[in-house]
Amino acid sequence: MAKVKEKTQHKNPLAEVFGYKTADKSAPARKHRDNELCPYNNIEPRCTKDRKDAPLGACSIYDRDEIVTICPVRFREGWKISEDAAEFFFGSSKGCTALKEVRLKERTGKSAGNIDLVITKHNSKGKVIDFGAVEVQSVYVSGNIRNPFEHYMEDPSKRADMDWTKEKYYPNPDFLSSSRKRLAPQMIYKGQILRAWGKKLAVVVDKPFFNTLPEIKRTSKEKADVCWLVYELIEKKGKYELTLSERVYTSWEDVFKSIANPDIGDVSEFISLLEKKLSGTDQLKREANNINVYDWASL
Repeated sequence: MAKVKEKTQHKNPLAEVFGYKTADKSAPARKHRDNELCPYNNIEPRCTKDRKDAPLGACSIYDRDEIVTICPVRFREGWKISEDAAEFFFGSSKGCTALKEVRLKERTGKSAGNIDLVITKHNSKGKVIDFGAVEVQSVYVSGNIRNPFEHYMEDPSKRADMDWTKEKYYPNPDFLSSSRKRLAPQMIYKGQILRAWGKKLAVVVDKPFFNTLPEIKRTSKEKADVCWLVYELIEKKGKYELTLSERVYTSWEDVFKSIANPDIGDVSEFISLLEKKLSGTDQLKREANNINVYDWASL
């Protein structure tokens, strides 16, 4: 049996900072770091991630042998996502315009959130013929990403190869929170409205994140309501380039079935977990018909 190659943890968790590889010492890379610039069509030239006065300019991180996109603006490189989405909606991007952050409302006027991108098909007078919605989902981070970012930014030329593996709260992608706490509720809530209107949705994610999602039944492009645009960051000429890896076509019905219905486990495993937690407390002495209130921190 062939020996499986063990994945290694990167010493420096940061893959890209202000749009460039952390080891990039070129003039454009230095300019973007010095001026905190975003090269990916942000709302303004400077990076605004996390805080405007002290932006967290980390675009992507390493997850062992993969690169994970942690900033949604990173997906705007060259506006490839708008062209790929338009191709799904209308067959081509000709006569289309991408509108950012469009508010979606219920009948009562209550906000249902913003649509990241709306691709409109319109005539020369600006009359909308049709449209499709684009949802962009980057990955949340567990641990602390700001500490290694600030440490690196103090001296980028010397700290590109810094060893952060022994530091507390080494940052890792939190795929579960990204899907269950963010993507799933967004798709269910906004998706119900788009489905009722008979409109299609393109979901922009990266490959490492997509591979952690529940299996969704696939269909043909002609029958699809939802297209998953799955991208990778591929190194080309010393820089990571956003590259379309796969188009996955699904129906609204199968998306809702998959993301709204968990894969139900065995209740006995949950009971074992409760018993394990109970065995670790020193408050198991209880009187008949009396329920102890435990200190949440101790559990």
